[in-house]
Amino acid sequence: MSVYVHGIGMTQFGKLESRTLKDLLLDASIEALHDAGNPRVDAVFVGNFMGGSIYNQEILGAIIANDLGLGYIPTAKVEGACASGGIAIRQAILGIMSGEYETVLVAGVEKMKHVSTSEVTKAINAAMDNDSNEKHAGLTFPGFFGVLANRYIYETEATKEHLAMVALKNRENALNNPLAQFKKATSMEEIMAARMITEPLGLFDCSPTTDGASAIVLSKKKSDIHVLASAQASGPTQMQDTVELLSIPAVGESGRIAYEKAGLGPKDIDVVEIHDCFSMTEILSSEELGFFAKREGYLAVEQGKTKPNGEVPINTSGGLLSKGHPIGATGISQIYQIVLQLRGKAPNQVDGARIGLAQNLGGTGSYSTVHILERV
Repeated sequence: MSVYVHGIGMTQFGKLESRTLKDLLLDASIEALHDAGNPRVDAVFVGNFMGGSIYNQEILGAIIANDLGLGYIPTAKVEGACASGGIAIRQAILGIMSGEYETVLVAGVEKMKHVSTSEVTKAINAAMDNDSNEKHAGLTFPGFFGVLANRYIYETEATKEHLAMVALKNRENALNNPLAQFKKATSMEEIMAARMITEPLGLFDCSPTTDGASAIVLSKKKSDIHVLASAQASGPTQMQDTVELLSIPAVGESGRIAYEKAGLGPKDIDVVEIHDCFSMTEILSSEELGFFAKREGYLAVEQGKTKPNGEVPINTSGGLLSKGHPIGATGISQIYQIVLQLRGKAPNQVDGARIGLAQNLGGTGSYSTVHILERV
């Protein structure tokens, strides 16, 4: 059974002090339902990671159903760390394909800016294996991806400037996105001179904490946006279990499955949203997904191939680095951008975009989802 996108919605991303978690969730959902023509909804899936731990709010699916008057339909919250949104979308797709539902609302939300950096860091670290020797030794997410960046620089001719090129590209893309968190122009000099987080990753190389929500309406009824493939894979939860340090197996495997389901390859994709939690992650995942050869992703960035007018436009939304990263909403916001691209109405529109891919990562590579959409 085929699945189609009927509606999309998204709030502003950033520090939204006057908005509650519920406000954001409902606003994105209402926009998506309105965009879809206000259909009857059979189920709701919500992507969220820290609603309980730092906002003291769960039952998010039931809140949507109740406050929007959707009736006594089944609802569920889905948690998969930073891939919570992508997994929620996949669960909705599977529910429709099984014949259980005709139309499903998927929403994602996170409030992160109301607590201290130490509190949000502690909550985010729940996405690591906290019973591992690595965690007890003090490994953090910036530390993990910093190790990968150092190794990549060691094995290739890449430099910190290549990481800065990713950050600059995504900041420039965000300037044209009215819903992005960061709207201030920057320069290579500013990025290179920014406060170091963990060598070689500076402030601009790391995605920010963000408030925001996004939503999507999926249905078996036909529309102009067809979901060609939905795939998910898991990977090692500890660095010591990784066979190849410069590989994120869950990304490669979810991409392989998605391409196989869609009957397509990397060269068929017109526009891409990649989970750039760090600048290094965008480069590695672009290689894992087959857009560039292993150890050559940095060259593609240097040559401008990943810009909106390049061969493989990546993160035309600004990506997590500049659009923002409200964890539970991120995977759905990627689909939001891809749908806008396929409708021809996106910020940094790619000419003739017909097929788009969104990849959402969880943990240090514990989860990855890939969705491929087509304009029909």
